[in-house]
Amino acid sequence: MKKIDLFVPGRLCLFGEHSDWAGEHRKNDKTVMAGKCIIAGTDQGIYGSTESAENGFHITQILPDGSKSTVHSYPYSPEALRKIAESAVFDSYAAGTACTILEQYPDLGLRLEVSKRDLPLKKGLSSSAATCVLVARAFNLVHGLNLSIEEEMEVAYKGELLTGSLCGRMDQACAYGRNPVLLTFDGDEMTAEPLSNREPLYFLMVDLQAKKNTRRILEDLNASFSAGNGLIRKALGEENHRITAEACMAIERGDPEQLGKLMTEAQRVFDEMISPECPSELTAPILHEMLRNKAAGDLAWGGKGVGSQGDGAAQFICKGNSERRLLKDKLVRDHGVLCHDLTL
Repeated sequence: MKKIDLFVPGRLCLFGEHSDWAGEHRKNDKTVMAGKCIIAGTDQGIYGSTESAENGFHITQILPDGSKSTVHSYPYSPEALRKIAESAVFDSYAAGTACTILEQYPDLGLRLEVSKRDLPLKKGLSSSAATCVLVARAFNLVHGLNLSIEEEMEVAYKGELLTGSLCGRMDQACAYGRNPVLLTFDGDEMTAEPLSNREPLYFLMVDLQAKKNTRRILEDLNASFSAGNGLIRKALGEENHRITAEACMAIERGDPEQLGKLMTEAQRVFDEMISPECPSELTAPILHEMLRNKAAGDLAWGGKGVGSQGDGAAQFICKGNSERRLLKDKLVRDHGVLCHDLTL
Protein backbone atom coordinates (compact mmCIF):
# COMPACT_ATOMS: atom_id res chain seq x y z
CA MET A 1 0.00 0.00 0.00
CA LYS A 2 1.29 3.46 -0.90
CA LYS A 3 1.98 5.98 1.82
CA ILE A 4 -0.87 8.37 2.55
CA ASP A 5 -0.07 12.05 3.05
CA LEU A 6 -1.81 13.82 5.92
CA PHE A 7 -2.37 17.37 7.14
CA VAL A 8 -4.30 18.46 10.23
CA PRO A 9 -4.50 22.18 11.06
CA GLY A 10 -4.54 23.75 14.47
CA ARG A 11 -7.77 25.13 15.86
CA LEU A 12 -8.39 28.77 16.71
CA CYS A 13 -11.31 29.48 19.03
CA LEU A 14 -12.69 32.78 17.77
CA PHE A 15 -15.36 32.94 20.50
CA GLY A 16 -16.50 30.74 23.38
CA GLU A 17 -13.36 29.33 25.01
CA HIS A 18 -14.05 26.86 27.87
CA SER A 19 -17.65 26.36 26.74
CA ASP A 20 -16.99 22.75 25.70
CA TRP A 21 -16.22 21.31 29.13
CA ALA A 22 -18.78 23.65 30.74
CA GLY A 23 -21.51 22.32 28.45
CA GLU A 24 -20.63 18.76 29.44
CA HIS A 25 -21.93 19.53 32.96
CA ARG A 26 -25.44 19.33 31.51
CA LYS A 27 -25.13 15.56 31.81
CA ASN A 28 -25.83 15.89 35.52
CA ASP A 29 -27.16 19.43 35.89
CA LYS A 30 -29.76 20.68 33.42
CA THR A 31 -29.61 24.19 34.89
CA VAL A 32 -26.26 24.57 33.09
CA MET A 33 -26.64 26.08 29.63
CA ALA A 34 -25.27 24.29 26.59
CA GLY A 35 -21.82 25.46 25.56
CA LYS A 36 -21.34 27.32 22.27
CA CYS A 37 -18.17 28.31 20.47
CA ILE A 38 -17.01 29.41 17.03
CA ILE A 39 -13.82 27.80 15.79
CA ALA A 40 -11.77 27.88 12.61
CA GLY A 41 -8.85 25.79 11.45
CA THR A 42 -5.52 27.60 11.26
CA ASP A 43 -3.35 27.95 8.18
CA GLN A 44 -0.62 26.17 10.18
CA GLY A 45 -0.71 22.54 11.25
CA ILE A 46 0.96 19.13 11.33
CA TYR A 47 2.07 17.30 8.18
CA GLY A 48 2.90 13.64 7.90
CA SER A 49 2.67 10.39 5.99
CA THR A 50 1.44 7.00 7.08
CA GLU A 51 1.29 3.38 6.01
CA SER A 52 0.42 -0.02 7.41
CA ALA A 53 2.99 -1.87 9.50
CA GLU A 54 3.47 -5.54 10.20
CA ASN A 55 3.26 -5.09 13.93
CA GLY A 56 2.98 -2.39 16.52
CA PHE A 57 2.68 1.39 16.38
CA HIS A 58 5.76 3.18 15.02
CA ILE A 59 6.00 6.96 15.11
CA THR A 60 8.53 9.66 14.24
CA GLN A 61 7.76 13.18 15.45
CA ILE A 62 9.06 16.73 15.15
CA LEU A 63 10.35 17.60 18.62
CA PRO A 64 9.82 20.97 20.35
CA ASP A 65 13.29 22.14 19.28
CA GLY A 66 12.45 21.44 15.62
CA SER A 67 14.57 18.32 15.28
CA LYS A 68 13.17 14.96 14.17
CA SER A 69 12.97 12.12 16.67
CA THR A 70 14.18 8.60 15.98
CA VAL A 71 11.50 6.01 15.26
CA HIS A 72 9.73 5.08 18.48
CA SER A 73 8.12 1.65 18.32
CA TYR A 74 5.34 0.53 20.66
CA PRO A 75 3.55 -2.84 20.84
CA TYR A 76 -0.03 -3.51 19.78
CA SER A 77 -1.04 -3.74 23.43
CA PRO A 78 -3.54 -1.06 24.55
CA GLU A 79 -2.27 -1.58 28.10
CA ALA A 80 1.31 -0.70 27.11
CA LEU A 81 0.15 2.32 25.09
CA ARG A 82 -1.97 3.50 28.01
CA LYS A 83 1.14 3.54 30.21
CA ILE A 84 2.95 5.68 27.63
CA ALA A 85 -0.06 8.03 27.48
CA GLU A 86 0.03 8.44 31.27
CA SER A 87 3.80 8.95 31.45
CA ALA A 88 3.89 12.62 30.32
CA VAL A 89 6.37 12.07 27.47
CA PHE A 90 6.21 13.76 24.07
CA ASP A 91 4.57 10.68 22.50
CA SER A 92 1.83 10.56 25.17
CA TYR A 93 -0.91 12.11 23.01
CA ALA A 94 -0.17 9.87 20.05
CA ALA A 95 0.02 6.80 22.29
CA GLY A 96 -3.27 7.63 23.99
CA THR A 97 -5.02 7.88 20.63
CA ALA A 98 -3.45 4.66 19.36
CA CYS A 99 -4.57 2.96 22.59
CA THR A 100 -8.16 4.13 22.04
CA ILE A 101 -8.17 2.85 18.45
CA LEU A 102 -6.69 -0.54 19.37
CA GLU A 103 -9.22 -1.06 22.14
CA GLN A 104 -11.92 -0.91 19.43
CA TYR A 105 -9.95 -2.42 16.53
CA PRO A 106 -7.29 -4.84 17.86
CA ASP A 107 -4.02 -5.73 16.15
CA LEU A 108 -3.79 -2.86 13.67
CA GLY A 109 -0.20 -1.95 12.82
CA LEU A 110 0.70 1.57 11.75
CA ARG A 111 3.77 3.56 10.77
CA LEU A 112 3.40 7.34 11.06
CA GLU A 113 6.04 9.92 10.21
CA VAL A 114 5.44 13.54 11.16
CA SER A 115 7.48 15.41 8.57
CA LYS A 116 6.68 19.04 9.37
CA ARG A 117 4.97 21.10 12.06
CA ASP A 118 4.51 24.85 11.73
CA LEU A 119 1.85 24.95 14.45
CA PRO A 120 3.11 26.53 17.70
CA LEU A 121 3.04 24.30 20.78
CA LYS A 122 1.13 25.22 23.96
CA LYS A 123 -0.29 28.47 22.56
CA GLY A 124 -4.00 27.65 22.66
CA LEU A 125 -4.07 26.44 19.04
CA SER A 126 -4.77 22.76 19.81
CA SER A 127 -1.35 21.40 18.93
CA SER A 128 -1.91 18.32 21.12
CA ALA A 129 -5.40 17.74 19.72
CA ALA A 130 -4.05 18.06 16.17
CA THR A 131 -1.58 15.28 16.95
CA CYS A 132 -4.40 13.09 18.29
CA VAL A 133 -6.57 13.75 15.22
CA LEU A 134 -3.58 13.00 12.95
CA VAL A 135 -3.13 9.60 14.60
CA ALA A 136 -6.85 8.78 14.50
CA ARG A 137 -7.07 9.80 10.83
CA ALA A 138 -3.97 7.77 9.97
CA PHE A 139 -5.49 4.58 11.41
CA ASN A 140 -8.82 5.40 9.77
CA LEU A 141 -7.41 5.87 6.27
CA VAL A 142 -4.78 3.15 6.28
CA HIS A 143 -7.10 0.46 7.61
CA GLY A 144 -10.36 1.60 5.97
CA LEU A 145 -12.23 2.01 9.25
CA ASN A 146 -14.77 4.37 7.61
CA LEU A 147 -14.86 6.67 10.64
CA SER A 148 -16.70 9.96 10.16
CA ILE A 149 -15.01 13.22 11.14
CA GLU A 150 -17.05 13.21 14.35
CA GLU A 151 -15.90 9.65 15.12
CA GLU A 152 -12.27 10.62 14.49
CA MET A 153 -12.77 13.51 16.90
CA GLU A 154 -14.22 11.18 19.54
CA VAL A 155 -11.22 8.84 19.27
CA ALA A 156 -8.84 11.81 19.50
CA TYR A 157 -10.73 13.23 22.50
CA LYS A 158 -10.63 9.95 24.42
CA GLY A 159 -6.97 9.54 23.53
CA GLU A 160 -6.10 12.97 24.90
CA LEU A 161 -8.02 12.30 28.11
CA LEU A 162 -5.77 9.30 28.73
CA THR A 163 -2.85 11.71 29.17
CA GLY A 164 -4.59 13.33 32.13
CA SER A 165 -5.65 16.39 30.15
CA LEU A 166 -8.87 18.11 31.24
CA CYS A 167 -9.62 19.29 27.72
CA GLY A 168 -13.17 19.55 26.41
CA ARG A 169 -14.32 18.52 22.95
CA MET A 170 -13.59 21.83 21.25
CA ASP A 171 -9.92 21.17 20.59
CA GLN A 172 -10.51 18.16 18.36
CA ALA A 173 -12.65 20.32 16.04
CA CYS A 174 -9.41 20.92 14.14
CA ALA A 175 -10.58 17.76 12.33
CA TYR A 176 -13.03 19.92 10.35
CA GLY A 177 -10.19 21.71 8.55
CA ARG A 178 -9.95 25.44 7.95
CA ASN A 179 -13.66 26.35 7.70
CA PRO A 180 -15.43 28.32 10.48
CA VAL A 181 -17.86 26.19 12.47
CA LEU A 182 -20.35 26.86 15.27
CA LEU A 183 -20.16 24.06 17.84
CA THR A 184 -22.78 23.33 20.50
CA PHE A 185 -21.98 21.13 23.52
CA ASP A 186 -24.91 19.57 25.37
CA GLY A 187 -23.70 16.96 27.84
CA ASP A 188 -21.98 14.26 25.80
CA GLU A 189 -23.52 15.53 22.55
CA MET A 190 -21.76 17.89 20.19
CA THR A 191 -23.34 19.36 17.06
CA ALA A 192 -21.58 21.35 14.34
CA GLU A 193 -23.01 24.03 12.05
CA PRO A 194 -20.73 25.29 9.25
CA LEU A 195 -20.57 29.06 8.77
CA SER A 196 -19.77 31.02 5.64
CA ASN A 197 -18.73 34.64 5.27
CA ARG A 198 -19.60 36.91 2.35
CA GLU A 199 -16.36 38.89 2.53
CA PRO A 200 -12.81 37.86 3.48
CA LEU A 201 -11.90 38.24 7.15
CA TYR A 202 -8.26 38.86 8.05
CA PHE A 203 -7.13 37.52 11.43
CA LEU A 204 -3.67 37.71 12.96
CA MET A 205 -2.59 35.25 15.65
CA VAL A 206 0.25 36.43 17.87
CA ASP A 207 2.45 33.94 19.72
CA LEU A 208 3.42 35.99 22.77
CA GLN A 209 6.63 33.98 23.32
CA ALA A 210 5.68 33.56 26.95
CA LYS A 211 4.43 30.68 29.08
CA LYS A 212 1.14 29.57 30.54
CA ASN A 213 -0.03 26.53 32.48
CA THR A 214 -3.10 25.25 30.66
CA ARG A 215 -3.57 22.35 33.05
CA ARG A 216 -3.67 24.72 36.02
CA ILE A 217 -6.20 26.95 34.23
CA LEU A 218 -8.49 24.01 33.46
CA GLU A 219 -8.22 22.57 36.96
CA ASP A 220 -9.08 25.88 38.66
CA LEU A 221 -11.93 26.81 36.34
CA ASN A 222 -13.46 23.33 36.44
CA ALA A 223 -13.36 23.39 40.24
CA SER A 224 -15.01 26.82 40.40
CA PHE A 225 -17.69 25.86 37.86
CA SER A 226 -18.44 22.57 39.63
CA ALA A 227 -18.79 24.43 42.94
CA GLY A 228 -21.59 26.52 41.41
CA ASN A 229 -19.78 29.85 41.04
CA GLY A 230 -22.44 32.17 39.61
CA LEU A 231 -20.17 34.52 37.68
CA ILE A 232 -18.28 31.86 35.77
CA ARG A 233 -21.54 30.04 35.00
CA LYS A 234 -23.08 33.25 33.69
CA ALA A 235 -19.99 34.03 31.60
CA LEU A 236 -19.93 30.55 30.01
CA GLY A 237 -23.73 30.45 29.80
CA GLU A 238 -25.95 33.39 28.89
CA GLU A 239 -23.12 35.83 28.12
CA ASN A 240 -21.46 33.29 25.84
CA HIS A 241 -24.77 32.57 24.06
CA ARG A 242 -25.31 36.28 23.47
CA ILE A 243 -21.85 36.96 22.09
CA THR A 244 -21.59 33.86 19.90
CA ALA A 245 -25.03 34.49 18.37
CA GLU A 246 -24.03 38.03 17.41
CA ALA A 247 -20.64 36.82 16.16
CA CYS A 248 -22.25 34.20 13.88
CA MET A 249 -24.32 36.93 12.23
CA ALA A 250 -21.27 39.17 11.86
CA ILE A 251 -19.22 36.37 10.27
CA GLU A 252 -21.94 35.55 7.76
CA ARG A 253 -22.29 39.25 6.90
CA GLY A 254 -18.52 39.54 6.56
CA ASP A 255 -18.53 42.39 9.12
CA PRO A 256 -15.04 42.66 10.64
CA GLU A 257 -15.76 45.85 12.56
CA GLN A 258 -18.60 44.20 14.49
CA LEU A 259 -16.46 41.13 15.09
CA GLY A 260 -13.76 43.36 16.56
CA LYS A 261 -16.26 44.95 18.94
CA LEU A 262 -17.48 41.51 19.99
CA MET A 263 -13.91 40.28 20.59
CA THR A 264 -13.28 43.25 22.86
CA GLU A 265 -16.57 42.56 24.65
CA ALA A 266 -15.78 38.86 25.02
CA GLN A 267 -12.41 39.71 26.57
CA ARG A 268 -14.06 42.10 29.03
CA VAL A 269 -16.51 39.40 30.13
CA PHE A 270 -13.68 36.90 30.50
CA ASP A 271 -11.52 39.28 32.55
CA GLU A 272 -14.35 40.28 34.88
CA MET A 273 -16.13 36.97 35.39
CA ILE A 274 -13.62 34.17 34.74
CA SER A 275 -10.04 35.39 35.27
CA PRO A 276 -10.45 35.87 39.07
CA GLU A 277 -10.87 32.09 39.41
CA CYS A 278 -7.27 31.50 38.28
CA PRO A 279 -5.40 34.79 38.83
CA SER A 280 -1.94 33.23 38.73
CA GLU A 281 -2.43 32.36 35.05
CA LEU A 282 -5.28 34.51 33.76
CA THR A 283 -4.15 37.94 34.94
CA ALA A 284 -1.96 37.56 31.84
CA PRO A 285 -0.02 40.86 31.79
CA ILE A 286 1.71 40.15 28.48
CA LEU A 287 -1.58 39.35 26.74
CA HIS A 288 -3.22 42.52 28.02
CA GLU A 289 -0.24 44.67 27.09
CA MET A 290 -0.52 43.29 23.54
CA LEU A 291 -4.27 43.95 23.40
CA ARG A 292 -3.63 47.58 24.41
CA ASN A 293 -0.91 48.02 21.78
CA LYS A 294 -1.37 51.30 19.88
CA ALA A 295 -0.59 49.76 16.50
CA ALA A 296 -3.23 47.10 17.13
CA GLY A 297 -5.70 49.84 17.99
CA ASP A 298 -4.96 51.58 14.70
CA LEU A 299 -4.81 48.55 12.39
CA ALA A 300 -7.27 46.07 13.91
CA TRP A 301 -10.93 46.30 14.84
CA GLY A 302 -10.39 44.37 18.08
CA GLY A 303 -8.72 41.41 19.72
CA LYS A 304 -8.81 38.88 22.53
CA GLY A 305 -6.98 35.97 24.09
CA VAL A 306 -6.72 32.53 22.51
CA GLY A 307 -7.72 29.08 23.71
CA SER A 308 -7.69 28.74 27.48
CA GLN A 309 -6.40 32.35 27.59
CA GLY A 310 -3.37 33.36 29.65
CA ASP A 311 -0.04 34.55 28.25
CA GLY A 312 0.01 32.10 25.34
CA ALA A 313 -1.34 33.93 22.32
CA ALA A 314 -3.55 36.79 21.19
CA GLN A 315 -5.77 37.17 18.15
CA PHE A 316 -6.77 40.29 16.24
CA ILE A 317 -9.20 40.88 13.43
CA CYS A 318 -7.52 43.37 11.14
CA LYS A 319 -9.02 46.14 9.04
CA GLY A 320 -7.68 44.55 5.86
CA ASN A 321 -4.86 42.45 4.45
CA SER A 322 -2.45 45.39 4.11
CA GLU A 323 -3.23 46.46 7.70
CA ARG A 324 -2.49 42.91 8.82
CA ARG A 325 0.94 43.01 7.17
CA LEU A 326 1.71 46.33 8.82
CA LEU A 327 0.58 45.11 12.24
CA LYS A 328 2.57 41.90 11.91
CA ASP A 329 5.74 43.79 10.98
CA LYS A 330 5.24 46.24 13.84
CA LEU A 331 4.63 43.59 16.51
CA VAL A 332 7.51 41.37 15.39
CA ARG A 333 9.92 44.30 15.28
CA ASP A 334 8.90 45.94 18.55
CA HIS A 335 8.02 42.93 20.72
CA GLY A 336 9.87 39.93 19.29
CA VAL A 337 6.69 37.89 18.95
CA LEU A 338 5.76 35.39 16.24
CA CYS A 339 2.72 36.07 14.06
CA HIS A 340 0.56 33.80 11.95
CA ASP A 341 -2.10 34.73 9.39
CA LEU A 342 -5.59 33.26 9.26
CA THR A 343 -7.87 34.32 6.42
CA LEU A 344 -11.50 33.22 6.31
